[in-house]
Amino acid sequence: MTKGINDLQPARLEQALAARGLTKGQLASLVGVAAPTVTKWCKGDQSPEAETFDRLASVLNVLPEWLTRAPLPAVSTPLYRSNASALKAARSKLEARTEWTQEVAYLLEDYVDYPVVNLPVREFLDPEQISNADIEAAAEECRSLWQLGRGPIQNLALAAESAGILIVREETEISAIEGLSSWSALLGRPIVVLSADKANAFRSRFDLAHEIGHLILHKHIPRADERDRYNQMEKQAHRFAAALLLPAETFAGEVRVPPSLDNLLILKQRWGASVAAMMMRCHALGLLNDDEKLALFKRRSARWGSKAEPGDDKWAPESPRLLRRTVELLVGEGIVPAEGIPRHLGIGPRDVEKLCHLRDNYFSSPGEVVELATLRIAREDGQSTRRADSPLASVVPFAKYRK
Repeated sequence: MTKGINDLQPARLEQALAARGLTKGQLASLVGVAAPTVTKWCKGDQSPEAETFDRLASVLNVLPEWLTRAPLPAVSTPLYRSNASALKAARSKLEARTEWTQEVAYLLEDYVDYPVVNLPVREFLDPEQISNADIEAAAEECRSLWQLGRGPIQNLALAAESAGILIVREETEISAIEGLSSWSALLGRPIVVLSADKANAFRSRFDLAHEIGHLILHKHIPRADERDRYNQMEKQAHRFAAALLLPAETFAGEVRVPPSLDNLLILKQRWGASVAAMMMRCHALGLLNDDEKLALFKRRSARWGSKAEPGDDKWAPESPRLLRRTVELLVGEGIVPAEGIPRHLGIGPRDVEKLCHLRDNYFSSPGEVVELATLRIAREDGQSTRRADSPLASVVPFAKYRK
């Protein structure tokens, strides 16, 4: 191995390449080295010189020190809506962003207590073991654990985060992938990444419910590329999403039989689900037979087209709050200045703003703080305690409170 910055972690470099959507050749051109040199860096066969190393970090928009940290354990392999080989780079990018979310949450968890994970536990090892009755029961139990009752869910993202799920919602520029979900063994909690590209609240709510279905039903099932198995798991997550958003007894009681587009359009605003999703739910509940469902979909397409529906703009997309309010709490309590958080995390301020759903330029001009996470402070006995109503603390280094 040639001499250079020997602490460079090849896995970190690969992760940054994926997160930025760069090939090794593109990175080489931006840094000003030969393409084989980047390949050697990624394999650990060669290390960049100090000046090149700083340029590498600048191009990737990370701190040089971040590239020398030992990588954290990977999250579980997500199950994607599309398994097309053409989307390999896109999947790698979103997986890297998920890994960054895990790291952000892990580093901030030293100072706050996140909500306890509260999800139904299922031990299915194969999708063939999962019946429709199992899916309905899991959705009903989820509502019960989250104390949602049997009516419409006003804010699914808030309910999910209160149950310990980390949610990221950002523009991915990858239209074929609406969301993904993974389990982090390091955090002991799940992470959901949702696409914000379409800005449709109804679709986003269903996507989140779909990913929650994967987290519960398929946690212990190995990911596979077989089309039939993949489609089966997708249908199961779809059924769970519909059952969670549109509980059988109460929703069916509000549907006029036979269901009509006008009736469902009214219910759309009450239940926060698209007409298309409600049509599928009506079919699953026996309120529409196969022919009636097909005919209703044809009428929907003729009236509105295949994608957009009337009233799509009546609901604003639900915003993740947990990581955002964690950052706001640390800044508001004076534990660290706002500009110190990206430095501590090692990635660019814009990345932190996106992953934590902070407003643009937050780290240049912090705004009003609203609490959600609970601050953790160190005690002499080595334990931790919660801090509720306390005066602002002095600004101190992050390291003082590290576990």
